[in-house]
Amino acid sequence: MTVSDWGAWLPTAVAEAEPDTVSLWYLGCNGFAIKGSEGTVLWIDPYVGLGDPPRTIRMVPVPFDPADVTAADAVLATHEHTDHTHGPSQGPILEQTGADFFAPDDSLSVAFENEEWLTTYNLDESQFTEVTEGDTFEIGEFTIDAVETHDADATHPVGYVIHHESGTIFHGGDTKPAENFTAVGEAYDIDIGILAFGAIGNIPDKETREPVRTKWYSTENEIVKAASDLQLDRLVPTHWDMWKGMTADPTVLHKHTQSYAYPSVLDVVEIGDRIEL
Repeated sequence: MTVSDWGAWLPTAVAEAEPDTVSLWYLGCNGFAIKGSEGTVLWIDPYVGLGDPPRTIRMVPVPFDPADVTAADAVLATHEHTDHTHGPSQGPILEQTGADFFAPDDSLSVAFENEEWLTTYNLDESQFTEVTEGDTFEIGEFTIDAVETHDADATHPVGYVIHHESGTIFHGGDTKPAENFTAVGEAYDIDIGILAFGAIGNIPDKETREPVRTKWYSTENEIVKAASDLQLDRLVPTHWDMWKGMTADPTVLHKHTQSYAYPSVLDVVEIGDRIEL
């Protein structure tokens, strides 16, 4: 991790915003800050690490220093990978704001065992809540359902359906199309769906450092299938900006979505952008 060259403007913008409905700020990678009209703030998968150069090389700026975050009611993790559960990115937010951390069991294992958040940061075990598929919990003005996703690279991923009186947001983590997405799409009226998208690239092997053809995220056809099954009104593709060798052009999805009823809108955002529900 390195010092952000953006200063404190992004966490300040979140803290000072007064949304009419719900505002979302894209943090790059798969991260979002989400703030409701009553002031509740969620951070989902915030990550300001640099990866593991030369294997994984960050391609977007570090947009904020976690110590500058003053508004947070909860941090949510979708799965255990380091760019989704990361002590240096998330521990200072929890420490500074007293926010709660919601995550599946394997993400909590990273926090408690691999990275020892409780001793590294001034945190209490009561701030941590394990979630699994089928759970429903409330954070301020938001009601959140944890749902099953499909990410074969993760050991226990979940997605979040975030309900607000203004509408519904789905964050799928690094999911690819899943068998249950048709049922999820029929059960929920999803206004904004956040899905990971990226290229198939050559990434150095962890041990040999030899290039290996690697697929971590949905391809063009896969992300559109997931969006269609989920019946998304707006698709927001993520993760395409993050890793060298895995970056992609999300604007190509305009062509891929044309023959489908869903998503109705493709909403391409860049790191630091704010969108409204």
